[in-house]
Amino acid sequence: MAGAVSVVVVGSSSLINSKTCLCNFNGGDLMIVQRHSIGWKNVARLGPLDLCSSFLDYSSMSALWVATAKNLRRKKQRENNNNNKSLVVVDELAGQYEENFEDVKKQIVEYFTYKAVRTVLNQLYEMNPPQYRWFYNYIASNEHGYGKRFVRNLVKDKLDLAERVMITRLHLYGKWIKKCDHTEMYDRISDQNLELMRERLMETVIWPSDDTNTEAAG
Repeated sequence: MAGAVSVVVVGSSSLINSKTCLCNFNGGDLMIVQRHSIGWKNVARLGPLDLCSSFLDYSSMSALWVATAKNLRRKKQRENNNNNKSLVVVDELAGQYEENFEDVKKQIVEYFTYKAVRTVLNQLYEMNPPQYRWFYNYIASNEHGYGKRFVRNLVKDKLDLAERVMITRLHLYGKWIKKCDHTEMYDRISDQNLELMRERLMETVIWPSDDTNTEAAG
């Protein structure tokens, strides 16, 4: 009969923590549904199956449960794999860094290039005003920072200025290496962290008002 529904209540299972039923819809498609506190939920459609009665024998039930358990296990495994892809495990509170710190090294080189450009520009201002104006306009039109690309373009346009910048940045870095105290830098970062946390704590503390002290004394 079209539209007829055959239902077999299987009961609770260790694999499915709810009441489970097998339903035969429209004389062929077999579906497994679960009953929750909010209603029935479709778990799996097993495809068309010829049923001679409203009930299944024990061998058919065993095969269906095995297939359903495998499908649910695969689905759970796929969900766990998808969740694991979005997680990044770090071994420290501050995060995990590559051992070579290449990004930090790149920033240091670019910063000393910037310092060298400013130094050369100041020297040209006092010694060679025409070249100063050209270099000033060149820097003003720069839109790519002070990395390797900047120096490469400067080599093509003004080789003498490019050589001067490269020598100056190497000289400045050598001076910084001699003066830089890594212990002092560490202490400076640590002190700044404490200072910022102390400021934030002072902003969030609710101090008792004078009215509150008067009421407490009375």
